[in-house]
This record gives sequence, structure tokens and C-alpha cells, in this order.
Amino acid sequence: MYDGVAATSSRLPATSMTEDPMPRLTDRLAACYSGAVHDVLRGMGHENVVLPASIKPLDPTRRLAGPAWTVSGHIDRTKTRDETLLGWCTLLSRAPAGHVVVCQPHNDEVALMGELSAQTLAARGVLGYVVDGGSRDTELVLEQGFPVFCRFLTPSDIVRRWIPDTFAAPIDIGGVTIQTGDYVLGDRDGVVVIPRTIAEEVVTQTEAVVATESEMRRALVGGMDPVEAYNRYGKF
Repeated sequence: MYDGVAATSSRLPATSMTEDPMPRLTDRLAACYSGAVHDVLRGMGHENVVLPASIKPLDPTRRLAGPAWTVSGHIDRTKTRDETLLGWCTLLSRAPAGHVVVCQPHNDEVALMGELSAQTLAARGVLGYVVDGGSRDTELVLEQGFPVFCRFLTPSDIVRRWIPDTFAAPIDIGGVTIQTGDYVLGDRDGVVVIPRTIAEEVVTQTEAVVATESEMRRALVGGMDPVEAYNRYGKF
């Protein structure tokens, strides 16, 4: 279901990608926060699950959550204007509803998100966009409220410069491997990646952690000594 597909292969409509098999899992994950998810994953023996700290939300008040759909691409200055724009439009066309697009563009030069692209993805039911690269049209994207996480801002665009090469294949961002179908949660602290095979278990455990923290918070506000709180709740 999630085998990588070359960007030059026959195009399929966005609806061809299987949507979130557990729609409630996305909603449950969105109610969590990245620090708690990270702690649960680490407790399960998964250490390398956080994207580089340089990848930040355009709007720190917005979070994104959902199954990932991955994209890879590269700089190619031999491509024409039409080739690069058609490649980009193919990416937008294939991005499946109910997913978060996660892009490894392999460059530090051009923006891989902008106003019209954000608007298009949002209209097609995509939940957000994470890129190990640039974004532009910042004010307009912020006005739309579409969640974008990126590494830098630049006015430079992709035209005659960048082309996608694979869709839905595993990608690497900062030493973290992301596969289509893995779950991602992004908030102002950063982006954490949950392997799809353990996603439901991680969310369930995170919900329990959040509930315990809420109880402990009330106890601390009520005057409980921090050492006593740690001994009682087993965390801090």
C-alpha cells in the first residue's frame, strides 16, 4: 500500500492513496503534545524520532497531526519552466486527503511551499506540510491557517530549479527515517515521528501520560512537595 512511486510514473488521483484507516487516531494524536509523545516513544526504546530543531512552524500557535505522505526531490536546472511547474502540480494533485505531506527537497535554495500551494492542499483535505527546506508567501500562508513547518524562508521559487523525483517512498530528515503511513505530530516544540506499526499504542500511552500529568499538576499547584509528587506519580 505504501510502496515508493517514482514521480515520473503514471499519475493517480489523490483519492487512490488509502486514507487514515483510523480517523479518530489523528484526532486523538492532535490532542497530545510532542514532548509527551517523545517521552513515550523513548520509553519504548525509540530514540531517533524528533526532526531537527531547525524545522519550525510558521505559526507556533498551530499544530499538525496525521499520517505522513512523503515526497523527495532535487535541484535540476536543466528542466524547463513547464516541466518544473507540472512536476509541482503533480505533487499537489497526488497528495492524499487526511495526510500530512512531509518533503525532503535536498536543497537549501528554494521555497517548497507558498500561498497557492497551501490553499490547494487545504482545499483537497491535506492536514499540513512539513519540509526540510524553504517556504515563502509567509503572511498569506499565515492568513490561511494552513499548518506549515519549514527550515527557512526565502522568496526564491522552484521554477526551472527543482523537480520531485519520488512519492510515498521512505525519506530521511536529519537522520530520522519517515515512511508514508507513519504518524507525525508537530507543535511549537518541534515535530515527532511515530512508526505506523505502533501508532495506536503510542497515542494510547500518551493519553495516559497526559492524564497523569494533569493530576500531578493539580497536586503541585495545591502545594505538594516535588519529591513527594515524583514518588507518587513516577514522573516529572
